[in-house]
Amino acid sequence: GRGTWGIEKPSVVLSAEPDYIGAMNAPAMGPVAREMLARLEKSLAPTRVELRDDSEKHRGHGGYNPAGESHFFLSVESGAFTGLNRVQRQRLVYKALGDLMHERVHALAMETKAPGE
Repeated sequence: GRGTWGIEKPSVVLSAEPDYIGAMNAPAMGPVAREMLARLEKSLAPTRVELRDDSEKHRGHGGYNPAGESHFFLSVESGAFTGLNRVQRQRLVYKALGDLMHERVHALAMETKAPGE
């Protein structure tokens, strides 16, 4: 199964939450999700980040990869977004993720916020 992963500061705890009811075990985070979180942490120093693999919702659609980790939802809060509009914030995220957006991730829906928003 796929799931949702998040980092909360100041404790910087990585948590995995199943995206379905009755989960026996938390889903394993794949290598693409781990790399995405590492790059976001390094570039944006987020105060909160949630990354969800939505690949299975896109089975049979363009860009779907049977291996998973092709479609994600990202919710991120970072001081780096203060004073920036939505497009500028998204550009920072794309810059942080770099080649992953060209080589591995087909689609990324995102919500970006500055602290206090």
